Amino acid sequence: MTNMPQDGRAAPVDGSDHDDIIYPQAVPFVGVHLACFAAIWTGVTFEAAALGIGLYWLRMFGVTGGYHRYFSHRTYKTGRVFQFILACLAQSTAQKSVLWWGAKHRHHHLFSDLPEDIHSPRHKGFFYSHVGWIFARKNESTDLVKIEDFAKYPELRWLHRYELTPAIVLAVLCFALAGWSGLVVGFFWSTVAVYHGTFCINSLAHVHGRKRYVTGDDSRNNWWLAIVTMGEGWHNNHHAYQSSVRQGFRWFEIDVTYYLLFGLSKLGIVSQMKSPPDAVLRNEHKLGARVVNKAAADVVATFNIEQIAASLSLAIANLPNASDLRVRLADAQHRASDVLAGVHLPHVPTREEVSAAAARILARTPSIDEVVDRAHQLLLEKVGKRVLAGA
Repeated sequence: MTNMPQDGRAAPVDGSDHDDIIYPQAVPFVGVHLACFAAIWTGVTFEAAALGIGLYWLRMFGVTGGYHRYFSHRTYKTGRVFQFILACLAQSTAQKSVLWWGAKHRHHHLFSDLPEDIHSPRHKGFFYSHVGWIFARKNESTDLVKIEDFAKYPELRWLHRYELTPAIVLAVLCFALAGWSGLVVGFFWSTVAVYHGTFCINSLAHVHGRKRYVTGDDSRNNWWLAIVTMGEGWHNNHHAYQSSVRQGFRWFEIDVTYYLLFGLSKLGIVSQMKSPPDAVLRNEHKLGARVVNKAAADVVATFNIEQIAASLSLAIANLPNASDLRVRLADAQHRASDVLAGVHLPHVPTREEVSAAAARILARTPSIDEVVDRAHQLLLEKVGKRVLAGA
């Protein structure tokens, strides 16, 4: 199989792969927000308000327990019937199909806060990470290869094809139960609230909060986001161990989604719920090479490479063996760090300086020496290349 979109829609052609959000698919999204103002005419009845509050929490569970912890990360197992119910509940939020959602989220974890991340606040700003990315043409298609474990089910493929069906059915039910106020307040208000509760994890949870773990990205734990998203706000925990059904790792970290799934496990509806190893809970686990490299790159980003290289170039120019040093740097190529590590000039950052920078920006980790060693090597390589480029 190839790594091409396989959802029956053509991939973007030359010239269409851009990040505009002035796109037809944005129209119904804006329309849902505008529909909320219809409450001026319909009023807000007690029944509609109760319906809206209930649907917010029920459908937020569809997002957290369905879209995220089941379809994206497979943190537990369930039968095919409940799987379909979860998919319908999740898609009643009108956040596209579980196959689209899961594939995009798995892509996010592969490239979290790297340039390839489709919704990183670090690279494209808050608004784009919060909502704009959804309407970029390049994000419309679904890479079914990333979600082939679920794409094999025909009922999920049917929901993928008719992704708005659960939301439309729910809207009709809201109207039948509580009239126009039920539709506007019960359905549209709760839909918009679930939208932005979900989107805050992509945006705010990578900007505001605390980092307990080194994850190589900007994920943070945010207690108030955890409240409004039923546990998703423990985002740094989640990025530290993505397979865990539980995201609140400590007793005081409220995770309502986990509590509900635990209850369902007692009823035999879900099973094989995955938990983080004790080493992760104690923050004593070793980091993988990918996380070490990403964390090292973040440390290097705290140094001004251009300024260091410029100062070093001036210092080298005054050395009696300047030409020899440049030749050695050129010959070393990707091992420029080996050459610069042996050059005793005040402009060359020492490992101790890199270690101090790491201590300032990174959480505690037993892999700190690996991160510092890699960051020092990477820093010297970047400086060496810049010195040669300016020669």
